[in-house]
Amino acid sequence: MMPFIKHRKIDTNSFFCLGVDYQREPDKTIEYIKELDVQHILVRLKLWEMSTLNELEKFLSNVNDKKITLKIMQDRENVEDLNLFRNNLDIIFSTLKDQIDIYEIGTTINRAKWGFFSVDEYNNFYKVAYDLKKEKYPDLKLIGSGVIDFEYHFTAHTLFNFFKYKYDGVSALLYVDRRGAPENTQLGFSASDKIALLATMTWLSPKTKHELYLTEINWPISNTAPYAPTSEKECIDTDSYANFMLRYYLLALASQQVDALSWHQLIAPGYGLIDNRDGIKKYPAYNTYKTMINYLKEAQFLRLDIKRDHYVFQCKVKDKLLQIHWSLSPTTLKKEDYFEVYSRDGEKIGDDIINIDSSPVYVFINN
Repeated sequence: MMPFIKHRKIDTNSFFCLGVDYQREPDKTIEYIKELDVQHILVRLKLWEMSTLNELEKFLSNVNDKKITLKIMQDRENVEDLNLFRNNLDIIFSTLKDQIDIYEIGTTINRAKWGFFSVDEYNNFYKVAYDLKKEKYPDLKLIGSGVIDFEYHFTAHTLFNFFKYKYDGVSALLYVDRRGAPENTQLGFSASDKIALLATMTWLSPKTKHELYLTEINWPISNTAPYAPTSEKECIDTDSYANFMLRYYLLALASQQVDALSWHQLIAPGYGLIDNRDGIKKYPAYNTYKTMINYLKEAQFLRLDIKRDHYVFQCKVKDKLLQIHWSLSPTTLKKEDYFEVYSRDGEKIGDDIINIDSSPVYVFINN
């Protein structure tokens, strides 16, 4: 069914999402959210840290002009004791219902270290949230199931079953970092193909609205052990990190199937935009993210052309045509008089011949 899935119109203002930690440098976090001009943020609340709920509420009051997704992270105690989970959830919903736009129920359900030992344990877990919503909070938006990586047999079990619940959208943690660049394949599937397959499963499922949220994505950064989430073998340098992340965003937006993609996360030395190990140090990706939002937050996607490893993402920004070029096999582009060309991080390029390589360049066409 993948060739037959219909494209949707994606709101680029809410598509660009950023994961933040309300306990990590909270004042700086609020400052950088405003500086980046991101309109959608994702915050995580751990069920084993319910005592910090007031702290989260205070943080959210400082970003109440943003769209907010709350990822509710489980522990084994809440998975085993569903009455405890329901009580905790009731407290969360009643406290934050006016501040949260989307609740992601559970995360990383296919890794036992996060508390679930089977998919049916998650199905029972999610049903508690769904039943509570139906009973007391009918206007809340709930998404699930938060499967990590390209392991869609777990996702299928949450989308095609006989449990009496529904999702308001499907969430996934679609990491492709262990394959290198996002254009690289796993079992023949590039990042774009994985998104297309997941979107098709969402489209076919009777249990969910046709919305897809990728709530975590990053690459591990080299020489940041023990903060990097993988071994050094999978880590990449900070320049490649910025390139891969931007290209992943462009490919996801070009799919016209992903409602939001969350960069995980703002401050995290092993995989984020900012290293806080010794003061605050912004990685190159910080300006990459800021430039991406600045140029694309009001973009209307037109098409993605791929020819001999040369990618051309085309969109309309206000009254201008914007092309974003990158190539896996370096090539060149002749600059025309009506071109305005900017680097990945927003620096103007005045050369007559534009080098097109793994670092995307923005070409505004003034006609």
